[in-house]
Amino acid sequence: MNPIVEFCLSNMAAGSQSVYDTLSKDPGVDCLEYGCLTYCGLCNERLYALVNGDVVTGETADELLNNIYKHIEENWLF
Repeated sequence: MNPIVEFCLSNMAAGSQSVYDTLSKDPGVDCLEYGCLTYCGLCNERLYALVNGDVVTGETADELLNNIYKHIEENWLF
């Protein structure tokens, strides 16, 4: 079972699209996109994704990608 990373379409439009594109090519990660993840306040402030239900943020797309991989490494059980 792969870690699941969920993205909000609005946040993808704000800059996390490249992170989604990168992760969707990674066979060890399952990516999902939703119209809204109901984190609207956070979505307006910075880039974010949900990693197995945990919020992971970044000021830039590169930082978000690095933080997602770091979170997976530190918290993944398999």
